[in-house]
Amino acid sequence: MSTGKIVLIVLAVIIIGVVGWVISAYNGFVSMRNRVEEAFATMDVYLKKRYDLIPNLVETVKGYAAHEAGTFQKVTEARNMAANATTIEGKIAGENMLAGALKSLFAVAEAYPELKANVNFLDLQGQLQRVEEDIANSRKYYNAVVKEFNTMTEVFPNNIIAGIFNFTRKPMFEVSEEGQREAVKVQF
Repeated sequence: MSTGKIVLIVLAVIIIGVVGWVISAYNGFVSMRNRVEEAFATMDVYLKKRYDLIPNLVETVKGYAAHEAGTFQKVTEARNMAANATTIEGKIAGENMLAGALKSLFAVAEAYPELKANVNFLDLQGQLQRVEEDIANSRKYYNAVVKEFNTMTEVFPNNIIAGIFNFTRKPMFEVSEEGQREAVKVQF
């Protein structure tokens, strides 16, 4: 076998190897992107469930604390903002706002012993608590998948394929620092 044929065979093997790697890396990115989207969609189902519970909860509390209209308005506005968000970033911002508003609503409820004993309120509060747990678990899963995807987009040599095919980092679903880690203050 001549040297020219050996060089051609080696080049062919290298080209086939590179093409195989590009295809494999691209398919890996597509698979991870789909997992990120699936994780977000799962979380979105739980968020929608929470959005459906909130108006019932607000109406129940309204009957006992009619003078807390500002709190009810904030909860409603935050719910609408989160429910109508069209981007992941918008959804995250809306959810952070809603979490703070719900804390205020429950702080108001704490001031009314007869409300805390109301069967409808207790049922809605229990349902919301279960949904919140589901949301927390789905956020953990979403963030784990996003971490894996983001790592994949940044490590060499996958970052070359990510750049060529425009696979970019995805945002984590994190609690905002503004007011989310503080105790809620209720004043009458």
